[in-house]
Amino acid sequence: ILGNAGGAEVTERKANSRDLLTIVDPLKDYPRDSSREFLDHDFLGEEDVAPGKEASSAALDSKLKNSADWLWIVDPIDGTTNFVHGMPLCMPSVAAAYKGEVMVAVIYDPHRDELFTATRGGGAFLNGEPIKVGDQKVIGDAIVAMGSPPAEESMNMSLKGVAVLMPKVRTIRMLGSAAIMLAWVANGRLTCYWEYDLSSWDIAAGALLVTEAGGKFTDLNGDPYSLRTRKMIASNGLVHDDILSTLQGAGV
Repeated sequence: ILGNAGGAEVTERKANSRDLLTIVDPLKDYPRDSSREFLDHDFLGEEDVAPGKEASSAALDSKLKNSADWLWIVDPIDGTTNFVHGMPLCMPSVAAAYKGEVMVAVIYDPHRDELFTATRGGGAFLNGEPIKVGDQKVIGDAIVAMGSPPAEESMNMSLKGVAVLMPKVRTIRMLGSAAIMLAWVANGRLTCYWEYDLSSWDIAAGALLVTEAGGKFTDLNGDPYSLRTRKMIASNGLVHDDILSTLQGAGV
């Protein structure tokens, strides 16, 4: 990633002109190739899957039903558009799930040399030091992150979310990488991050980071996170219900 910090060549477009694949994305095969001794492990990555939420969901279901107990969920570059344009908001995100439950999470930001890690029941860390979510108690103090999704339905829901949240929260940020927004919720730089539709490789690692840092992660109905969750909200827990009810009231 740092070797292409000034930008990278687009080799393929997936769903549309905003859903990009670069020459670096296929390097995700490296852990698969180098871990052949773990014959009872399987891998799921974005570049293995056709575009669209239906294909993404089907690929995950297939892995969960037919694969070994251990499943590695890998996004080699989360924030591909940022990467293509030389913006330092892109990074790998890796989660290891056992029987459908995320047990280990790693998000590494090479631009700031920040390594976010978590293990189930073991806490969350930044460069080896414990981290925790922010302490904002009211929605007016919340810094909320959200996405700028390529799909039309998700885009329309995001616009609804901006309209109802902007008058109530301190500010809204769109950083273009689910991994960094979840990592920053975990260490308190952001109060909340929500998005209408994401795939498992976008959020699996970040979900464990947030919860192990003391935060809350649910779907947009308020139900607990699972690998099949696509409509998501992560927060410090203290403002979670207020932000969620605001979104629900707008029809998100």
